[in-house]
Amino acid sequence: MRKALKIIGGVLLTLIIVLFLAKVWADLTYFKEYDPSLPFNVQVKEATRVEDTVDLFGIVRPRRFEKLLFSIEARTGEPVPVIMTMPMEHTGKLPVIIFLHGIGQSKRFLEEICTPFNEAGFAMACFDQSMQGEREVEGGPLAQAVAFRQRPWKTINDTRRLIDYLQTHPDIDPERIYLIGASYGAITGSTATAFDERIRASVLVVGGADIKTMLNAPLIKNAVNNAPLHWMGKQVVAFMMRPADPKRYAAGTAGRPVLMLNGSEDTLVSPDAGKKLYEALGEPKEIRWYPCDHPGLRKEDAIIVVQILDDGLAWLLEKDGPFRNAEIAADTPANSTLNATN
Repeated sequence: MRKALKIIGGVLLTLIIVLFLAKVWADLTYFKEYDPSLPFNVQVKEATRVEDTVDLFGIVRPRRFEKLLFSIEARTGEPVPVIMTMPMEHTGKLPVIIFLHGIGQSKRFLEEICTPFNEAGFAMACFDQSMQGEREVEGGPLAQAVAFRQRPWKTINDTRRLIDYLQTHPDIDPERIYLIGASYGAITGSTATAFDERIRASVLVVGGADIKTMLNAPLIKNAVNNAPLHWMGKQVVAFMMRPADPKRYAAGTAGRPVLMLNGSEDTLVSPDAGKKLYEALGEPKEIRWYPCDHPGLRKEDAIIVVQILDDGLAWLLEKDGPFRNAEIAADTPANSTLNATN
């Protein structure tokens, strides 16, 4: 009997070691699936012009932009659906903003917010993240759990592949690539910015870091409503998602400006989580606090949420200013001042 127990114990110990080593290897190679040399295999699906209105968090705003729906391959055989919007009238190459949507949204959310950015002279591009939109994952809990662990690295690597493509696009200035991330998009967007120096500046809207701190958010704790279960869940999720925690990489943004726009009353991405991300970011960085909950949770916050987006646009215009000033100077004849005085 003792011999049998020793054998069973040895097998279990071996299995634990193998699983542990597999987890370590999986963490070390978490972001390996990025290959900039792959062909894009672009498939254009739709090109239209939009002129109407949209209800944005309860506020009606005009919509006016050119829209292009297409897909590129992030990995062989894995197309990523993209929406790109541009100003109705434009000449020359445009600066572009990559928008990373929230955890429950899809690329089509871009159509609700893009008009002010397009009217200001930016193109915008957004893709369906894994598990959302055209990339929904079918299957039971195990399939969903695997997809959930994969989603951060796919979002970050897909962002980089989109940059690869945008730098080849005839309407896009390859030196003027910016990023806006919202909620989950801000969490993953901070890592994308850290990894890819082609992103000149980033706006992170209601983002956070440190998985255990994020899971302490009031909305999550109240949803679980069981202290021991909540504590155990935090340990498991933090262990499984460790390589995706942006606090591990955020210092890599150093040298490129990052603006964080967070809610001081946010019950989903708590102020504590926002502070964790801000502390981890490299310089230069700035954080602004707004008296609101997470966007979409309180109707009375609509005006503030729209203000957050408008503030992000104003900040990006400031960062893109040197390029715009150079364009104005290039369009002005060298002797215009002399001619004006003669």
